[in-house]
Amino acid sequence: MLIKFPFDSFRPVAGEASIDIDKPIHEVFSFIGEHFFDNYPKWAQEVVEFEPLDGKQVFVGAKAKQVRKDSGAEVESVFEITEYQPFKLIFQGLTAPYRHSYLLENGKEAEPTRLTFRFELLELEVFMRPFEKLIRAAIEEGAENTVENIKNLISAECN
Repeated sequence: MLIKFPFDSFRPVAGEASIDIDKPIHEVFSFIGEHFFDNYPKWAQEVVEFEPLDGKQVFVGAKAKQVRKDSGAEVESVFEITEYQPFKLIFQGLTAPYRHSYLLENGKEAEPTRLTFRFELLELEVFMRPFEKLIRAAIEEGAENTVENIKNLISAECN
């Protein structure tokens, strides 16, 4: 007899946040995408150690190692850039099940650039599923902090 649980450990838990940045889209993408390996540790303040593994050039397949301090514990992971094109950067954990997406868009030339950041925890251990709502709330708060940090850094560096 097959036992069916009311939850799926492979269903992602995700959070997303968007913000408008009063800079041209190419400046915002330069900061986030082209200079990712220099700037990521600046906006990801929970990262305590960071090392690009393939040099500082950004390309699909480039890898990096990071150590994050999450709730007092240090968590090490390696990730790989899986998508890199104008106005879009996505990387995914190789040693842990997560994905970060940075998407940029704008309307007319005079309008601000819209940054959307999405974090997905691609798997959640079965014993953690009862805490899914709390985990999602923490992810959403982290996504809000990420877009705010990026906006503040870009505004400070480009002035």
